[in-house]
Amino acid sequence: MADSVTKETFAFLKELENNNNRDWFNAHKTEFNAHQDETKMFFNLVLEDLNKHDQIEKMKMFRIYRDVRFSKDKSPYKTQFACSFSRAGVERRGGRFICLKPGETFIAAGFWAPNKDDLLRIRKELELDASEFRKVIGDNVFKGIWGELEGEAVKTAPKGFDKEHPDIDLIRQKQFIFVRSFSDKEVLSKGFAGQVDDSFRAITPYFDLMSSILTTNLNGESLIG
Repeated sequence: MADSVTKETFAFLKELENNNNRDWFNAHKTEFNAHQDETKMFFNLVLEDLNKHDQIEKMKMFRIYRDVRFSKDKSPYKTQFACSFSRAGVERRGGRFICLKPGETFIAAGFWAPNKDDLLRIRKELELDASEFRKVIGDNVFKGIWGELEGEAVKTAPKGFDKEHPDIDLIRQKQFIFVRSFSDKEVLSKGFAGQVDDSFRAITPYFDLMSSILTTNLNGESLIG
C-alpha cells in the first residue's frame, strides 16, 4: 500500500484544474477513478496508523463534485482529494482532516464547528482558567509541528463575556483548529503517511484536554455518566 501520493495523481489534479468542465472529466473518468482508488488506499493507510493510537469511528472521503448552487464559481469539480476522520465515542472529541492538492496540501485537527453548548462550555472553561490550555498549545514540540491556534473568532467579545478579560483572545474563538501545510516534495516522497501520522499523534494532548473539558462541567464532574 502506497505511503505517499503519486506524481501521476497530482498531475491529474493539475489537469483537472485547467480543464474543469464536464466534457473533459467524462472523457477522463476512468483515469479519475484509478487516481481516486489509489488515494483512498493512502487514506486507509492513514486510518490504519491512527487506530494504533486512537479510536476512529468513521473515515469519510469527500466526493469530487462541487455543490455550485450558492456559489459564484460554477466549476463542477473540486481540484483536490480530501478526507476526514471522526473519533469514536462520546468521550473522544475532535476531528482530523487531510486535503491533498498540488501546491496547497494541508492537514488540520481540532474543532471546526462546535455546537452552541460545546462552544459555551469551552469559553466558560477559558474564562475560569486558561492556563492549562495555554500550556498545551504553547508546548515547544507541539508548536513546532502545529504552529498557532487558528479559526474564526468574534470581533470583540461573545455575549456575556468581559472584553477586558486577560484571555479574551482565546474566548473570542468560534473555531479551535490547527493546520499544518506540506510541500509537494513532501507529499510525493516515500513515508509521507508517516509524517501525517506523526502530526496527528502529536495533537493528542490537545484532544485529551478538550475532551476532558467537553465531558465535564465547571466543577469537573462527568457529564457522560
